[in-house]
Amino acid sequence: MDTAAITPTLRWTGDSIEIIDQTRLPAELVLLDVRDVASAVDVIERLAIRGAPALGAFGALALVVGLDEAQPDSPEAAREVLERLRHEIGDARPTAVNLRWAVDRTIDAALAAAGSLSPSGNTADGSDGSHGNEDRNSGDGSANDDSAGGEGIDSGGDASSPSGSACGLVELRQRLLDEALAIGAEDARACAEIGRLGRELLADATVIATHCNAGRLATAGMGTALGVVYAKAAGGEPVRVLAAETRPLLQGARLTAWELADAGIDVSVVADAAMASLITGGEVDAIVVGADRIAANGDTANKVGTLAHALAAADAGIGFYVAAPTTTIDAALPSGECIVIEQRNPDEVHHAGGTRLTPTEADAINPAFDVTPARLITAIITDVGVLRPPYDRSIAAALSAATEAADDIGQHDGRARAVRPPSGAGPGARPSLAARLEPLTDAKPSEGGEPDAGTC
Repeated sequence: MDTAAITPTLRWTGDSIEIIDQTRLPAELVLLDVRDVASAVDVIERLAIRGAPALGAFGALALVVGLDEAQPDSPEAAREVLERLRHEIGDARPTAVNLRWAVDRTIDAALAAAGSLSPSGNTADGSDGSHGNEDRNSGDGSANDDSAGGEGIDSGGDASSPSGSACGLVELRQRLLDEALAIGAEDARACAEIGRLGRELLADATVIATHCNAGRLATAGMGTALGVVYAKAAGGEPVRVLAAETRPLLQGARLTAWELADAGIDVSVVADAAMASLITGGEVDAIVVGADRIAANGDTANKVGTLAHALAAADAGIGFYVAAPTTTIDAALPSGECIVIEQRNPDEVHHAGGTRLTPTEADAINPAFDVTPARLITAIITDVGVLRPPYDRSIAAALSAATEAADDIGQHDGRARAVRPPSGAGPGARPSLAARLEPLTDAKPSEGGEPDAGTC
């Protein structure tokens, strides 16, 4: 697979964001140039760009577009613009956790690095811009170092650069851009590690089923669930993918089938209602899906229809795996009952190809996602390890490991990185990274059953 010839899902041009309009695939490859906030929100809401990691990378870059559009005349005015954009862009889709997380991290890091008062009320020591505050979303980046270039978002160039150590408007914009590009680069690395771990875990699986699209179109890298497929193919292993069509917008039929066929990987589209019989009939070796939000107990929200595949896998006795970076874990939510499920326009159900298929007297219910209970998930493949039940313990350990890994990166490149910490996490002596990762693949369910879901 020639990655150099692949059109990137999103690219920073210097003053705008170029994206593939995924609503036009597979019929035509159309690139959109996003130059204002209204356009950014529009492409998010109508799924021209989608997938939790890609939404995070795009949302972070959209902050720079929004700041340029507003043209504030002072740093204080710029902060007011960013606080407005925090909600306008960050809340454009409620279920995908990476979007709001990336927006919060980018804004907080830029304000902290500029010596501003952070939203948490802590004053950052940002006199030289080399580190941020200790808020969970803090950090700053540099578009000129290794972690912000190469893999991830194509940075294209930039229309401006900071002058000296002045913490003015130009500096604030640069800090936003640096952090946004860093988020994309980190996601690309996470995808690569998920692919490596997934390939090892599913070494004996040849026929892999998946739902929706969790590939390069959904991330800033080569994908999460499909990252596993790409890793197997790159390693010379035989692999065939059964892609559930994913009604009503057909992301599996349109997007997953398109990108796998483009990569030369054997793929067959399967009607959503037919997948269960293939699974229970022994024609599937494993199921790997992505995620839009994972609760602290392992309950996972993904594109609607995922739960049916998990139930079929449990009946057939085959593995059902979730592949997602640690940034998709929302440790603030104790269980899937707390995940807000986006309800989309009923017209997506009523219509296909511009033609209404249902009687005008009929209503339609159109949830964008469903929640798969942790008890149905064999393992969660993340960028810091393969997590197994009990997920309340393995997820907490994974987030702690991710935080330490981010701190290690920060020591090398001058950044302060942060991921969403487990509830109740605090400072103090920590076991080594290796010691905390070792139990992740060996943890056994606790005798008391599933942990208490708690309250939302």
